[in-house]
Amino acid sequence: MSQLAIAPDAPFSIEQRVWLEGFFAGMAAARGGDASATATHTLTVDVLFGSQTGTSEFLAEDLAAAIRERGMGATLRALDDITPDDLPGMPYVLVVTSTYGEGEMPDNAELFWEAFAADTAPRLDEVRFGVLALGDSGYDDFCQAGRLIDLRFEQLGATRMLPRVDCDVDHESASGAWIGDVVALLAAEAPATAAAPLVASAAPARERPRWTRTSPYPSRLAANRVLSGQGSAKEIRHLELALGDSGIAYQAGDALAVVPANDPGLAELLLDRLALDPGLVVGGAELRTQLAHGWEISTPSKDLVALLAERAPHSELAHVFAREDRDVLDSWLWGKDTLDLLHHVPEARLDEADLDAVFRPLQPRAYSISSSPLHSPDRIHLTVAAVRHGDARVHHGVCSTFLADRLGEDDPVGIFLQPNSSFRLPDDDAAPVVMIGPGTGIAPFRGFLQERAARGATGRNWLFSGDQHRASDFIYADEIEEHAARGVLTRLDLAFSRDQAEKVYVQTRMRAQGAELFSWLEEGGYVYVCGDASRMARDVDRALTDIVATQRGRGDDDAAEYIAGLKRAKRYLRDVY
Repeated sequence: MSQLAIAPDAPFSIEQRVWLEGFFAGMAAARGGDASATATHTLTVDVLFGSQTGTSEFLAEDLAAAIRERGMGATLRALDDITPDDLPGMPYVLVVTSTYGEGEMPDNAELFWEAFAADTAPRLDEVRFGVLALGDSGYDDFCQAGRLIDLRFEQLGATRMLPRVDCDVDHESASGAWIGDVVALLAAEAPATAAAPLVASAAPARERPRWTRTSPYPSRLAANRVLSGQGSAKEIRHLELALGDSGIAYQAGDALAVVPANDPGLAELLLDRLALDPGLVVGGAELRTQLAHGWEISTPSKDLVALLAERAPHSELAHVFAREDRDVLDSWLWGKDTLDLLHHVPEARLDEADLDAVFRPLQPRAYSISSSPLHSPDRIHLTVAAVRHGDARVHHGVCSTFLADRLGEDDPVGIFLQPNSSFRLPDDDAAPVVMIGPGTGIAPFRGFLQERAARGATGRNWLFSGDQHRASDFIYADEIEEHAARGVLTRLDLAFSRDQAEKVYVQTRMRAQGAELFSWLEEGGYVYVCGDASRMARDVDRALTDIVATQRGRGDDDAAEYIAGLKRAKRYLRDVY
């Protein structure tokens, strides 16, 4: 029996088409009509992705599925799983990549880019390509990784199939349109037999997530307790969110996105400063509603900074802005929220036409999950530092204090899973595991230890962690010490920076145990890092490279290649932010 067909102009999204294709393919197979064994592809596309948190990988999967839906072949790999020397043998290449940090490549695209940007990269005159870039326009280096890759393909002689699309955080419309356009272009180039609207050779469709950024699950807060001890300079909390009937199936290493609401006090102060009718409809909702939970009102947008500098040309802000020095501007803006900026330039007024342009949509916040489903299948645990700073007026972290202070047990809170396949425990339970995570960076490793204990993993586990003071900042101390007593945690090295005259950090402890740490690597160990990307992760990376250089005694270049080998083997993985 032949499969049912979906007309090309049927009013279905990419996601709906992929689901229906899988459903129809299953029906055909059940009735003996599966032709996949005899189908051949006359056009195959290499879909490559660079992803830090999983979003680009997810879109790349959608793209590959949409290509297969039209009867063409598609391979799906991370950028680091290939080398530039592989590219000349790929007639059609599509890249989906995010940008990490300050315009950097995602971790699983870093090695590829180093080789791709080098003078030794091969010519690509026979390659046709396209790039879908993901980023956050709140940063200066918006979609920088995708832009660099797109430009480099062009420099090496490849032919661009369609213009690069740069997607902001609300990417669904733009990314969906790009996927539809590029699949249509490919289908037009493929032989008619390979570009039929529906074919039995389509791969089984991946199950679509039920809960997403645009349709989050209404969870409830099941637990909220302070972990930090008396006298701590921090306020770290343990939170548990109920999964109820959501069907959310998470894994240790995943992240959970939480949809926050703004600080109502700040929203009221902004209403007063704007001096506009609270019932004014802007962007499809009343102004009071947008300030409450529609717009980002804490961090000033780049557009707002530019507009205020223009309207108050003699202000300090305008002077700093005119220098066109990003570091100087960032330093001046540090600690200031939108209300601070508006008070700084009282002569500048925002009218109705300005509002939708200078306020960005309020975005969900993602947190590393600090539990294992084998230990907590019905609740997801989070480890969150409540952010508060300022003297005359306290500034509150948007989501951290929403969870800590304002979310009641009976209040719904929108959540959705952000799977992170690039931060998983090894399948081999006998493999050694090294975990490096100070402060709240310990979060995923609490889940890892629960997972290893529940699986009865025989591999050794080594944790590097710490904070400022042991007496007040050793979070989850009882659990960690219990893991150590039971033999789940083989080694524990703690660094409390302020407990002695000389500051001690996790990288200090790593260097002190360099020979032993290197022996774990030589025995097939996996290294995981979680926490601050700007300082801690860089210092840890430098320490690890120095340890390898010292232990191998073959210089920095050899050590760098050794570390690159760990990355290629997926044995050096990071969840940094």
